[in-house]
Amino acid sequence: MGVRAAPYRLLAEALAADGIASARIDKRGMFASGPAVKNGDQVTIGDYASDVHAWVASLKAKTGARCIWVLGHSEGALVAEAAAQQPEGICGLILVSGFGRRFGDVLAQQLKDNPANAPILADALEAIAALEAGRHVDTSNMNPALLPLFRPSVQDYLIDLMAQDSVKLLADYQGPALVLQGTTDLQVSVEDAQMLAHARPGVELVLLPGVNHVLKVAPADRNANMSTYADPGLPLAPGVADEITAFVKAQPAP
Repeated sequence: MGVRAAPYRLLAEALAADGIASARIDKRGMFASGPAVKNGDQVTIGDYASDVHAWVASLKAKTGARCIWVLGHSEGALVAEAAAQQPEGICGLILVSGFGRRFGDVLAQQLKDNPANAPILADALEAIAALEAGRHVDTSNMNPALLPLFRPSVQDYLIDLMAQDSVKLLADYQGPALVLQGTTDLQVSVEDAQMLAHARPGVELVLLPGVNHVLKVAPADRNANMSTYADPGLPLAPGVADEITAFVKAQPAP
């Protein structure tokens, strides 16, 4: 899908070097989890949360650990928060580049921030508003550039995703939680991280200067920033793994 930065592999390797084992999973119906369902679009955030619990149970059985830390990146942070509504087996949450706003607001801002979207912006915002209201969007006359975002097969999922309130979900979870956010992230803002951090007392916030959405050092310039998405040779940004390791190891043993 054009992203070859390998941030999850690099993070897993860095955590392993610090003595923290991890497992990386694909969403049900996609990539290595493709065989899990016939149609990867026919899912909900609740389905993904159930999958997190299935993985937690599997990892506990394999390792003998009493609980498992759940790290979610971007949309995955929302999934982690949803899974933590049933906290059994979860040590705590690591929320990396997570939304503080509703997803519709995040998506609208992402589209507005890219000047190249000007010709399709009005149609995109109209589609977002409809989905936020729980209505399906007629794509028969939609600009083809918008179909990857709003194709009919994914609209039920988008309606469910846009209805989620990440701040409330985090407020309702009382376990350890770290919010990690890069300051040059073009997709999720520092303000999102601050909203999550203020969801309730006890949430720890760490801002990483000059770190972007794929956890690489990058400037704020859009073209230079986006070029890192396709470069697996760039190392993981300093501080990402260190902050996660320090937070996990500072928690009382479960």
